[in-house]
Amino acid sequence: MKMLLVGAGAVGESIVRILKARDPNKEWLEKVVIADYDFGRAEEVVAHLKDDSGRFIAERINAKKKDEIVDVIKDFDIDFVMDAAPPFVCNNIFDAAFEGGANYACMGTWSRPKKNPAYGPGLENSFDEIMAEYNFSKHQAWADKGLMACICLGIDPGTVDVYAKFAAEYLFDELKEIHVKDGGNLSIPDGDPDEIDFGFNVWTVLDECMNPNVEWSKEKGFIADKPFAGREEFNMPAGVGVNTLVKVEHEETVLMPRFLQKYGLEKVDFKIALDDNLVNALKVINALGLRSTEPIDVGGQKVSPRDVVAAAAPQPKDLGDGMVGKMLVGVHCVGIKDGLKREIFMYQPFDNKMSMEKWEMQAVVAQTGFGAAIGIELIGKGVWKDRGVYSPEYFDPIPYLQLSEEAGYEYGIVEMDSEYKTAADKKKIAEIFKGHDARQKRGE
Repeated sequence: MKMLLVGAGAVGESIVRILKARDPNKEWLEKVVIADYDFGRAEEVVAHLKDDSGRFIAERINAKKKDEIVDVIKDFDIDFVMDAAPPFVCNNIFDAAFEGGANYACMGTWSRPKKNPAYGPGLENSFDEIMAEYNFSKHQAWADKGLMACICLGIDPGTVDVYAKFAAEYLFDELKEIHVKDGGNLSIPDGDPDEIDFGFNVWTVLDECMNPNVEWSKEKGFIADKPFAGREEFNMPAGVGVNTLVKVEHEETVLMPRFLQKYGLEKVDFKIALDDNLVNALKVINALGLRSTEPIDVGGQKVSPRDVVAAAAPQPKDLGDGMVGKMLVGVHCVGIKDGLKREIFMYQPFDNKMSMEKWEMQAVVAQTGFGAAIGIELIGKGVWKDRGVYSPEYFDPIPYLQLSEEAGYEYGIVEMDSEYKTAADKKKIAEIFKGHDARQKRGE
């Protein structure tokens, strides 16, 4: 595989760090072009990799200009594009990969809410462009050209979509509800109590938190709600404890119904734990119009308010040393097994101390990078393959879980309020893997 990474931010760097560790001898990953609008940042990432083989190359790309991306694809004979850039350029990168003849993956998609969202039923009443709609509208064109795009390949969306598919296939006879939960117990013991930490790409946080959030039900279809609705408390496993969660916009709510409805799915939602300081800051930014991308005149200079916020906010790559605790993301699944109610939580925990020691990256970004890197390896090795536009829950989940175990990307499953009493412990999971591998060997 010859890969172009568009976006050399914190998550982009975590992806290539993990890929290098996974394939130190270039057995399947031959070359990686690391491209960013800030060429100095791309060079910095290459330097951090400490690789003298010439496998990693820095380039400057303005991802707003499709032709620049296509030129790099052709100049380096790229066959796979990994989009780790801010969401507002993802459609452009997606189209450039198609034009350049390369397969593609991203960690999220672009959406555009209406200036005055209506909220309530029907996403067309709240959005001018709906999450993933642009990508899936191009499915047949990608299939006809013999190319594959795997959108939303990170941790959430990404890893959790794989967990949902695994649950649907192997843990339930009917999977009725999927509730994606994103939380943790990260803290900075000696930190300023008034500190505001975005923890992730600033553009992404501004969009997914302040856009209308989305949930889906078989009965009512898609429903848009106001930011930070649906407040609830959820007890996270692995020592994380109780998190207060709220709804934000996230792609799982449009991806899972598309691919998992055939398993009996009736409801999907997404909730995340957000620091009160961040929530208050986001509300102020939104109220002052600082989330806008439309340039305003400041002393004779045209300035995008959002660019100012993104530049001034603490950057995810600069956080980490002082944090303790874990990130924990998973799917709370409810359904039927052997005629009995079953309820499980399948999750991925990521400890910040471990992340800093092993990857020199804070847990939020390394967890996302790991989710992407596992999928990229499966694509690079030809395990996940097809023609057209898909998301992770379309593919066989077991190779992803097996590779996760091999790579040390931990996951767990806990039984919750179930009538069904057979726990999905490691022994049971190993039996499922063994049966799957036997069927694969027989060509079934």
